[in-house]
Amino acid sequence: MSEYDARGKANRALLISVDDYRTLPPLPAVRDNVHKLEQALLAPGTDLFTKGEVVTCRPQEPWEVEQALDTVVQEARGLLLVYFAGHGRVGSDGGNLHLMVGASERRHKTVSWQDTVLSYLDNARADRIVIVLECCYAGNASEAFHSCRHPTSLLMAAQPNRRIFSGEEPTGGSVFNRALVRILEQGIPGRRFVTFEDLVRALREQLAGERTPMGDVWEPRSAKQNTVDDVILSFATPEARPPTPLRIRLRRRLKPSLRRWTGVLLILAMILVPAVTGVVLLRLPDDGAPCPPALELRLLTAPEAEPALRQAAFDYEMSETNTRPLTGEGDLPDGCRRAQITVYSAARDQVDQGFAAAERWQGEALGTGKARPADKGFAPLNRPGPQPDIWIPESTADYDEARRGMPAATSPATLHYSAPVAYTPLVVGIPESRRLDDVEPADASWPELLTQTDGSHHDLSLLRPSPVLSGTGLLHTLGLYLAHDGPAGTSAGAPDLTLARQAEERLSAPGSQYAGSTELLCSLRPDTGTDAAGSVDRAKSAPLVTEKSLADYNLGHAIGSCPARPSALPFRNRYLAYYPRSVPALDHPLVRVDWQGATDATVRKAAVARFAGWLRAPDGGQRTLTAQGYRGVRETSPPPGSPLRDSRADVDPVGPVVPFTAGPEQVSQVLDGYDKAQKSSQVLILMDTSTSMADGGRLPVALSAAGRALEMAGPRHTYGLWAFPDRAHPADAGAVRELVRLGSADPAPGKAALDRIAGGELVEHGAAMEEALTRALRTMKKSPATNKAIVLLLDQDDGAARRAASVERTLGTLLEEKPDVPILALVLGPSGCDTFAFRQLAGASHGQCVPAGPQAVDTLAGRIASIGTAAKGDR
Repeated sequence: MSEYDARGKANRALLISVDDYRTLPPLPAVRDNVHKLEQALLAPGTDLFTKGEVVTCRPQEPWEVEQALDTVVQEARGLLLVYFAGHGRVGSDGGNLHLMVGASERRHKTVSWQDTVLSYLDNARADRIVIVLECCYAGNASEAFHSCRHPTSLLMAAQPNRRIFSGEEPTGGSVFNRALVRILEQGIPGRRFVTFEDLVRALREQLAGERTPMGDVWEPRSAKQNTVDDVILSFATPEARPPTPLRIRLRRRLKPSLRRWTGVLLILAMILVPAVTGVVLLRLPDDGAPCPPALELRLLTAPEAEPALRQAAFDYEMSETNTRPLTGEGDLPDGCRRAQITVYSAARDQVDQGFAAAERWQGEALGTGKARPADKGFAPLNRPGPQPDIWIPESTADYDEARRGMPAATSPATLHYSAPVAYTPLVVGIPESRRLDDVEPADASWPELLTQTDGSHHDLSLLRPSPVLSGTGLLHTLGLYLAHDGPAGTSAGAPDLTLARQAEERLSAPGSQYAGSTELLCSLRPDTGTDAAGSVDRAKSAPLVTEKSLADYNLGHAIGSCPARPSALPFRNRYLAYYPRSVPALDHPLVRVDWQGATDATVRKAAVARFAGWLRAPDGGQRTLTAQGYRGVRETSPPPGSPLRDSRADVDPVGPVVPFTAGPEQVSQVLDGYDKAQKSSQVLILMDTSTSMADGGRLPVALSAAGRALEMAGPRHTYGLWAFPDRAHPADAGAVRELVRLGSADPAPGKAALDRIAGGELVEHGAAMEEALTRALRTMKKSPATNKAIVLLLDQDDGAARRAASVERTLGTLLEEKPDVPILALVLGPSGCDTFAFRQLAGASHGQCVPAGPQAVDTLAGRIASIGTAAKGDR
């Protein structure tokens, strides 16, 4: 996993602490928090912030917090750290967290987490934002947090709906703060530095014996938004610490000198300039920003590749290639960044839609975009994101499909394909305890793999990422259908549809598809609790993934939404990589994207070319990418130090790298064959439209998830859309609004209904989930569809207080009756999937509960895509 190193950039830390209140109980334990944390951040061993970069604030009025936030968000360019210690308050529904300042009363003069703090941070110019909330109900901050637009990591002092301050801890800092400071100052044994995820794990360990004032186990929580990489927060370590790089030490020494000489030159100018007849214009360096703004390049990629490319982008920004003066490009000071690269990701289908609707994509950025009926609710600036200057898809097959969907003559976007920047072979992971007899891992044919994993042999379920959402899934399908000796014909022709169906029946298992191989492998991790939800049996699963992701899984690296483990997985939980013969590797080509009418097209073209050259250079990007577990473009064998060479990775470091040779026509034929091989499916989208969904940025997430489900609608994939509660029957807890009848194939009525909900068509009384779900289950049990599921979108169940005991019994009975109807739930409330009710629903129905998070919509989309692959008799 890549780690963001902010040393050498303009970093800021805003430390907010309130211990003395006018109307609320004082917090004497918090009095020393800011001072102790400031000392830790400025300690030589921490080696991240310098004097003047740490700002303290002890606010009595809300405007003081706003003023401090406004200052740091404008000044920070690297890392922005915001810490708050004090009282916190939430509403009766557990939402709308408020931070309390000295003058705060229970409902007045407070600082809104959602409307104030997050709004200011949305305007930040920092590369990364880290927020630490040490207050009562800090865990409730996660629901609104997912509306953030910047790469942000959030550490909450405790789980949702918990108080943490008793106000009676000894002075010298609160319990949480003392643990935080100790970790940042002393480091962690075996680690060269302390990252955000390291800090979360260490805090959980140190507070494991503590209890909150409510008597609960004290468990800090964390969340991320728009980022899957990690952030270094301290370089302290109990081990021998490597020296700070020379370039960073020089910059730190030059900054104070620069400020002093700036003042001297200004005084001399004031004295001398009026005394001379000629006027000499001196270019004095700006104290706050000695370097002019760098050119921003936007890099779009797949979620699986985002962490590695974020690290590569950072390394490039700080490299000599990007900071040395260039002839003919003005007098930019040496050491200033010429380009700044913003890396973001989206699922394959969203990228295809973006380029297919490039005119609207560009129009929305300029404020002139208009939706077309074919867009099906597509919001390009939400997903995929801003218009890219660079696109690095997972494979050339992704590029071919995007080109096929673009208008031939009217698109304002032009894609310029260039060579790959890295390779990663595709593999099938076989449980270590169930190795295949007489099959060579480094050269396994698909007939051998299919035979040895069938019900007569090892009885393994083949799990594959969705070919619609993932480039990995697409290329695995391409390799399976077109492998020379595989079951679906040869690489020279089109797939045989009969053989394709036979292959898909082996790949089909309820809930077998995911949005990418990292989320698939995350679901198989033994420490994720997925067994309790009944989603997968890791001992009987064979994931079709990439070599890199399987190595990350086995080594315990962060993968998908699963954080890094302290060590590699034990042997019994690892998978051995089998390399299907003739299956092409992901080749990660670099595609330059030119936009019609751009006034700086020439400058951007040159900047992209410099970055592309650096990415392919052995002493540049290749060093970064191979260190992350990719194969190089010149020397495909991993170099020393690559995680692929770790024996615990259970991959073959000299395994074959098969080049991509299929043509665009073959790619489209494979996707067409895949579509025709799927079984028909039916989903009922059951959506909570109570007014509480409008809080904390939940509604846009739910609407996006419902919109993704509608994109899969068609003649063989029908849907229905129900909303609850029903405003026409407020006294009936089980009443629902049937917005679109079950069995509809046209997504347009669903899109229109979602637009009305987005426009404010919400209901002002609580949503009784169990009653609405009981009615939905009754309907779906009677549906003649073979493959069906309920997609449940809600924040929380509001009906428990007035629910009859018979409702829960009825729901339990329905869940046990045949046929099975999986419930795929996206829970956006403060407790997420942690509650017993949602885990029980997922387990009893053979479905899944998806907690809110950066990848939640894509994860749910992958699970919905798998409904059409579930055939009778599947394991």
